Amino acid sequence: MVLVLCSSAVAGCLSNSDEMQNISLDVDYEHTNGTIVHYYVDGELESATNVVLDFDFSNTDSVNSLSLFGVESVERQETITVDALAESIVSVEFSSHEMYTVKAFAVDNQGLEETIEIVVRIELRMEWFESNTYEPIPLIIDPIPVHGGASPDTIHIHSTVENPELIAGREVEFTWSLVDGNEDACQVRNGLVHDGEFVDWETLHFNTFQVHELKINYDAGQDYINIDQTVLIAYSALESEPTKVTE
Repeated sequence: MVLVLCSSAVAGCLSNSDEMQNISLDVDYEHTNGTIVHYYVDGELESATNVVLDFDFSNTDSVNSLSLFGVESVERQETITVDALAESIVSVEFSSHEMYTVKAFAVDNQGLEETIEIVVRIELRMEWFESNTYEPIPLIIDPIPVHGGASPDTIHIHSTVENPELIAGREVEFTWSLVDGNEDACQVRNGLVHDGEFVDWETLHFNTFQVHELKINYDAGQDYINIDQTVLIAYSALESEPTKVTE
């Protein structure tokens, strides 16, 4: 009986000691997905808007003084930290599409660390504009994740060819084609756009393992054409649920 009581007491002491050392890690984040936007004019990249996600550690608590808050991007092998005594928000910027795993962590002044994993979905949208052209430039679509993660789900394409209205203008014949890395045309569509009108093509493509080119071939006509295209490289919605809902 004495042995049993002593053992219980020792076990209880160890449990209380462990609890006294624990960090109560509480990380809030409103978003776990975002879309990078690349804006092209006449084949040149004019601007790139990256995604920045904030991770808020302000509700994290510890018996010992906290020294660091940080977020590690596993795929990029990159870690961002802030002084826990001065800041509570860690901002992480994403410049390439991918499904990312990030580890949010807190470290106290005794070196104790607590970590949670968060899955983040980052997609890419390309906005492409050309004006007054007979020779449209191919739009390169690279769906391959830079850091070797899971492939995207689909490529969404919305392409518009406009034939601006002119005096004595004529129709223009052209061909859309989506060409893979082997120079094989995966999808083809013929188009005819009359003077002062426009024609749309919307399609989905599921081969996300190769670089593709979206081409518009000017087949016949004499009028310049304008091109307005949007391409979205999209992933399945497998990201972690946000902890905070934006009102």
